[in-house]
Amino acid sequence: MIQGKEVCKKFGQFMALDHVSFHIKKGTVYGLIGPNGAGKSTLLRHIMGIFRPDSGEILWEGEPVFENIRAKEKMVFIPDDVFYFRQATIIDMRKYYQGIYPGFDSELFEKLWEYFPLLDRKTPIRRMSRGMQKQAAFMLAISMRPEFLALDEPVDGLDPVMRRCIWSILMSEVEKEKMTVMVSSHNLRELEDVCDHIGIINKGKILLEHSMEELQEAVTKVQVAFDGELPVFNGELAIVKHSVLGKMHTLIIREESQKVTAVLEKYHPVFLEVLPLNLEEIFIYELGGENYAVRDSIL
Repeated sequence: MIQGKEVCKKFGQFMALDHVSFHIKKGTVYGLIGPNGAGKSTLLRHIMGIFRPDSGEILWEGEPVFENIRAKEKMVFIPDDVFYFRQATIIDMRKYYQGIYPGFDSELFEKLWEYFPLLDRKTPIRRMSRGMQKQAAFMLAISMRPEFLALDEPVDGLDPVMRRCIWSILMSEVEKEKMTVMVSSHNLRELEDVCDHIGIINKGKILLEHSMEELQEAVTKVQVAFDGELPVFNGELAIVKHSVLGKMHTLIIREESQKVTAVLEKYHPVFLEVLPLNLEEIFIYELGGENYAVRDSIL
């Protein structure tokens, strides 16, 4: 649905995006993760056609997205800092977006008030708390019936109940309407539950792009103990991290779990347990190539 091909962007001498390529498939939830300053928000603004790449291209169904009115009528972006006119209420912003998005669903807009009961129709959005502004932005965005929704820290500042409510509405729209979602967030635990694909970006470069299943199968974490010292595996396993506490060895191995257990069992361990890496651990591990001290923190 949306493809990036060798996208580059400089701000002065700073390389914000460095030959970034990616592919977001229709009807999926794509999680974009990376440390602060990695280029996540800049990439989202390129995808939405707000910024023009210095080189490379971003395509919506094969067409450049920049200044593409047909594509933008089907795309909605909720940035970390929500946009609204200074004195505007939610009703004022609804009228504004109705003039831009032909697919704006007024019936759905009214129905969504049930899920956001604390929002007031008459209060200017600027007088609302940050969390309430996020709710208002989300309510308006879903009502636009976008084919593609980009979210930058969508539930930041929301309480746990409202976070769950928003994710539930999002996943319902993905399932029923085949909406495509790209979400950038530091809450990796939540992304792990909702994302089909993950892209990790750092220093303006995409380090990897895989499905959640592929990510979890590519690397295995095990705890194992032997009656004696840890065997020498003679290159059978690609061990990338090893720590030990007493007789218990914790290994991170760049192999699928089935192969790992088959090799380890040949050496007759007295204890063996596979512990699949979660998304947060995978994220820290992948960045560990550039900062080995950080990698130690996952064990």
